[in-house]
Amino acid sequence: MRYPQGGGLTPERQAFREGLRLEAADLFAEGVPSAVVAKRLRVSERSVQRWRKAWRDGGRRALRSKGPMCRPQISPRQFKVLEAELVKGPVAHGWPDQTWTLARIQKVIGRRLHKVLSIAAVYQTMRRNGWSRQIPARRALERDDTAVAGWVKDVWPHVE
Repeated sequence: MRYPQGGGLTPERQAFREGLRLEAADLFAEGVPSAVVAKRLRVSERSVQRWRKAWRDGGRRALRSKGPMCRPQISPRQFKVLEAELVKGPVAHGWPDQTWTLARIQKVIGRRLHKVLSIAAVYQTMRRNGWSRQIPARRALERDDTAVAGWVKDVWPHVE
């Protein structure tokens, strides 16, 4: 299942789903059929069947949330080290330009943290820690910012 912005369930949503499973456990104990449980909780009957099997095998404890499925592969302490390396810039690490790519970050992680991460894991790690992909701003050397600001203030409202 995919989630927007590359993350998993929020803690609130995770607690909500756990509440549904525990409510289903109470209904299982009363002997309510799976179809009725599914309709009452507004979930699929297949989910209820999986929950019932887990409940039979391990009781209510088996229906509790086990936390996020994907744990970060880099600890917060290690990410601070990585962040310090990224602030130095790509040129400090031997690349000819000032552009960070996922492959370059992957190599820095391998060299500095001695970890092997896939490109997808690097992307998730960066997103999880508030980094986003950005395209460098390219401006002409002849650009006159005061003239642009004046144009935006005076001319653009009339054009609009």
